[in-house]
Amino acid sequence: MYHVAKTLLYSDADCGDAIQEAIVKAFTNLHTLRQDSYAKTWLIRIVINECYTIMRREKRVVSLEDYTREETVSESEDYSDLYEAIGHLSDEARLSVTLYYMEGYSIKEIAKLTDTTESAVKNRLSRARAKLRTELEGVSYGCV
Repeated sequence: MYHVAKTLLYSDADCGDAIQEAIVKAFTNLHTLRQDSYAKTWLIRIVINECYTIMRREKRVVSLEDYTREETVSESEDYSDLYEAIGHLSDEARLSVTLYYMEGYSIKEIAKLTDTTESAVKNRLSRARAKLRTELEGVSYGCV
């Protein structure tokens, strides 16, 4: 849940709030869950909705420089370039990359979670991989 929240919200406090609200809503509405096998997907969808609620409520803009500086300090040195490159992706692409590669969701599940089509998720992942590849190649050659 934290990985998903962190892709949409930059503040750890906001991530914690979103996760806490999601857990409260999940337990309150547990009776609406139709099949136990969909519990994880259902809970992730609630987290995503809570993140969007916090984003709408606060309507704040975080500069990219502040975000990448904060990420670079808090992440491991081995992956700092990767996290910085992921930070340059759009919210939708960053969410798709996180759900697919970090959380292990299938394209079909991501499409369901984000209320989009499978082809849209595939396109986002493809564009994100291409952008990450070019950015990380530039870093490895010292061009960035």
